Amino acid sequence: MSNLTTMSNTLDYDLDFHHWIVRNVELLRAGRLSEIDAKHIAEELESMGKRDVRQLRSHLQVLVVHLLKWHYQPERQSTRWLTIISHQRDEIEALLLDSPSLRPILAELLESVYPKAVRDACHETGLTRAVFPEHCPYGLDAILDGEFLP
Repeated sequence: MSNLTTMSNTLDYDLDFHHWIVRNVELLRAGRLSEIDAKHIAEELESMGKRDVRQLRSHLQVLVVHLLKWHYQPERQSTRWLTIISHQRDEIEALLLDSPSLRPILAELLESVYPKAVRDACHETGLTRAVFPEHCPYGLDAILDGEFLP
């Protein structure tokens, strides 16, 4: 790859990200691998993988918060909560359909988000931390089951 092509790719990456993407896609499709910006492509692919894990973690946390609220504040159950529960399950399902390799880390993610979900449930409900179990009272299969409500 010439220094001019390298500089152009780096400048595009730094100054016009969309142009950089279009250019590198064209180069990849044309088989002009010696001209691609491999360093930045690798960084972007790695970032995409991390983003998917963050999204999965976020949707799981919101889902668990609402399951806890549903369980521990039955007098406040609402169709809005049901909609949020369904939406979070749909988003998790979509992420897992796109990236099935994320499924094995769900248990680890649940363990890491549960304390945060309890914190958020406490803030949203006014209930104390002592009301909620130390560990998530729901299994992953139940959490992801579209029919499950505690």
